[in-house]
Amino acid sequence: MGLDLKYIDGQTPLDENEKEGLKIKSITTQQELDEFEQLNIEKAVEWTIRATLKPEKILTEKFIKDVHKKMYSDVWKWAGEFRKTDKNIGIKWTKIGIELKSLIDDTKYWLENKTYPPNEIAIRFKHRIVAIHCFPNGNGRHSRLMADIIIESIFGKEIFSWHKSNMARANETRKEYIKALREADNGNIKPLIKFAEN
Repeated sequence: MGLDLKYIDGQTPLDENEKEGLKIKSITTQQELDEFEQLNIEKAVEWTIRATLKPEKILTEKFIKDVHKKMYSDVWKWAGEFRKTDKNIGIKWTKIGIELKSLIDDTKYWLENKTYPPNEIAIRFKHRIVAIHCFPNGNGRHSRLMADIIIESIFGKEIFSWHKSNMARANETRKEYIKALREADNGNIKPLIKFAEN
């Protein structure tokens, strides 16, 4: 039967090779996939709460990949591996490593120089990493968890509320989120910060 996925605005379609990476062959619908991924993500969130995450460890390619792996390794064989194809969004796959290094360096600079307030640093990081689109799937959820890790483990502040939504459904909250992301693409980060904190 195979995996029959329905994509909503802002989601990245998987190619056939990426779909082959599904570990749980009984999953055939988007709803089943969302449920299994959500269980896996909850385990990853628990790990971030239990682990002692040092700032110098967080801003590394290894850690960024490890978070994705923790979020999706129960479901996808390629969890924690950068994508190897171009997508409808994100940069060319061959530039992921370079762009990610640039983002990490910029973020370290913002931290050292207090360029922006803590919430803005976390959200700027989130926006840039989702724009790079490192992984075949799960980039939005991964970028939100990374922002939460940065605000909590680097700045010692409360995690973002993200409207208390997993945003996998096509609803008003998701529309607002996509709109805020597009504003950030055009240089206005404020709606995305507001969305994260609301």
